[in-house]
Amino acid sequence: MNRSTTGSKIGLLSVFGSTLFQLSGIFMLSPLMLLMLKKAEVSTTLAGLFAATTWLGVLIVTPFASKVTQKLGRRQTMWLASGMPLVAALGFFTTSTLWLWFALELLAGIAGGLRWVLAEAFIAEFAPPRQIGRYIGIYATMVGMTFVIGPTLLAWADTDSTTALWLVMALLFLGLAWTALIPVLPPDHDQHTARIGLLGLWHAVLTHPVIMLAGFVGGFFELGLASILPLYGLTLGMGDSAAALLVSVSGLGGTLLAIPSGMLADRFASAAQGRRLMMRVFTGLILLVTLASPLAVSHTALVWPLAFVWGAAGGALYTLSMTDIGASNKGLALINSTAVLVLTYTLGGLSASAACGALIDVSVGLGFPALMFSVATIGLLALFKAKMTSSPC
Repeated sequence: MNRSTTGSKIGLLSVFGSTLFQLSGIFMLSPLMLLMLKKAEVSTTLAGLFAATTWLGVLIVTPFASKVTQKLGRRQTMWLASGMPLVAALGFFTTSTLWLWFALELLAGIAGGLRWVLAEAFIAEFAPPRQIGRYIGIYATMVGMTFVIGPTLLAWADTDSTTALWLVMALLFLGLAWTALIPVLPPDHDQHTARIGLLGLWHAVLTHPVIMLAGFVGGFFELGLASILPLYGLTLGMGDSAAALLVSVSGLGGTLLAIPSGMLADRFASAAQGRRLMMRVFTGLILLVTLASPLAVSHTALVWPLAFVWGAAGGALYTLSMTDIGASNKGLALINSTAVLVLTYTLGGLSASAACGALIDVSVGLGFPALMFSVATIGLLALFKAKMTSSPC
């Protein structure tokens, strides 16, 4: 798809700007909502279900992202995805009806799933061909920063004041406003020929099976493990504050490695082969450090580098997978493939949260490492087998 350099730069700037403000507002809103639920004396179980509703929304909409995009157009779908969280926030702040809060959170999750798919697809479309990895890495780093910016702004604004509410609204509005700068795009070349919906997702899986598996492994070790690291730390005997900091260490690893891994992937003479090589290296690194994880039971200090490497390598796998997809797809096919990657990454995270939490309680020194070792081993074997059975994407 031909596009002017100026238009591509404006497109990248608009997606980065809208994402920075939107996600900062969302990650400010999410803990604020949980605090509001606790003040309303809602049970911890119900509050946890409320938080999980976001991921339910992501899973619901992801298979149909290409169908919505085909019907509305990419710019209009991005406007919709950016506007729905603003509507949800208005509802949160003007009503205290619990069932309506759940419905609004589901709406926000659906918007988040659409934005996730579209934003990364836009970046892959707008980035120069030999710099897709760099811009995907920059985007991943910025997303990691919003995890810090949102809660920090919430702490500064004071959760009991109206300042926090107005600041959330302002950030979400600015995120919506930035999407207006997205350039007008010509019709997708595969507007009438691309498979969409569930059929399109299945086609994307068949086209990029190993890349999707790499996305699953990335989600397992970055997204999923981060959610249960505090429980892991507490089980090893760490204090509450130290156990909570493990999440930050994991997030720091993913944030710091995103740009270097993307830039390095762009520098290979054969970019596709280079990305596959790097995927094998990062999956192998996960495998090696996981072999040392049983020692953390008696040497608790080991958990810090373990958390860092799991987050860093998992995040790098996602960055490389998205770069691979962006380099080999355009139009609605890109939306389909991105949607499947988001879905497999999310499923990897959910799988880790569900399975590892139980194993930590039952067998923190054996069962928990054994599951992680199995996931990393399957991923590594698939990546090496792909060299013989698959052509580069």
